[in-house]
Amino acid sequence: MSAPYVIVGGGLAASKAAQTLRDEGYEGDLVVVTGEPHRPYERPPLSKDYLRGDAGRGALFTVDEEWYRQNADLRVGTPATGLDTAAHRVALADGSGLDYAKLILATGSSPRALPVPGADLRGVHLLRTVEDADLLAAELKGGEGRVVIVGDGWIGMEVAASARQLGRDVTLFGMGAQPLERVLGPEMGLVFAQLHLDKGVDLHRRTEIAKILGEDGRAVGVETTDGERVDADLVLVAVGVVPNAGLAAAAGLEQRERALGGGLAVDGTLRTSAEDVWAAGDVASAPYPHYGRPIRVEHWQTAIDTGEHAAKAVLGSDAAFDKLPYFFTDQYDLGMEYLGFVAGPDAYDSVVVSGSVESLEFVAFWTSSGRVLAGMAVNSWDRIGEIEALIRAEEPPGEDALRSFR
Repeated sequence: MSAPYVIVGGGLAASKAAQTLRDEGYEGDLVVVTGEPHRPYERPPLSKDYLRGDAGRGALFTVDEEWYRQNADLRVGTPATGLDTAAHRVALADGSGLDYAKLILATGSSPRALPVPGADLRGVHLLRTVEDADLLAAELKGGEGRVVIVGDGWIGMEVAASARQLGRDVTLFGMGAQPLERVLGPEMGLVFAQLHLDKGVDLHRRTEIAKILGEDGRAVGVETTDGERVDADLVLVAVGVVPNAGLAAAAGLEQRERALGGGLAVDGTLRTSAEDVWAAGDVASAPYPHYGRPIRVEHWQTAIDTGEHAAKAVLGSDAAFDKLPYFFTDQYDLGMEYLGFVAGPDAYDSVVVSGSVESLEFVAFWTSSGRVLAGMAVNSWDRIGEIEALIRAEEPPGEDALRSFR
């Protein structure tokens, strides 16, 4: 009897890979292994409508239980603990082993720890799993004190919006000049800063947390490196994530250098450096031909795209991955879609805006030497296809064309 195809992971990339294998005609044995106690699910609602109670747990799952019963051997609550690529075998936490013919690693990422005293107090939250969201939601809905959020990236900003919509007072700390500065730069980071200020968030910029204060084992506030103290009923730490590459690293698979985002180095088919092993989702650092460099993307659409692409590669496709990075956010009455990639605040020449920033209806373009690197549509829908055409255009469109985009 031949060994099965195996997928390790509990997120959307794993779910999409499993579906694609069956949709593309694979009829052999398929095993999906996840350390979480339920079938693979998507995570964006955890900081938004699920956290607020506007969506139930069922909304998280893209594939129902019956599909897994019919199509895969789903092993929940069973973390993979070892990988022997020479023997084509995965070791599991229950002491058993699992041989594989082909393997897809979709191990995702984990919240980065805040290395300060008090980070282990009760009332200090991280947000990655549905259980994290349930605990955080219970405290958000059950208390009246101030919520302190450490970190002004996507998770921190989305939870700030959700907490304000639930009626909680929110203080948010970020280390940059503006929120989301690493991704959006200071110009568009200011847009999100003003949005949250207008909604009543107490926003602190260029501020570092020195410690989390506690009483009787529970967090009661934070102290900054400048000595300022802010009371807190609960604290959310949202200072980024780390790719779960330890399993693969221990097996000797090639890693991407930290300066390029870390994760598993894969080729255009998402194949790792090990024979018969592919990677997808947050853990995979894939080459992006349009930008001439590898990028590790931690967003919903990339999980879908790479899960599908890796599954097709497992089945023999040699097509190179060529999707542009895409992500979205919903905060208060602002909906945003972003396509493309900018390596940081120093990697572009200008931001060109079409529409009205004041009314939060606009499209922004990041340009370098006239070429469009990325575009962001705020409360302006169904424009991503047009934005992609501008990013991939052989000739720079010119600023006048960008300003008249709407």
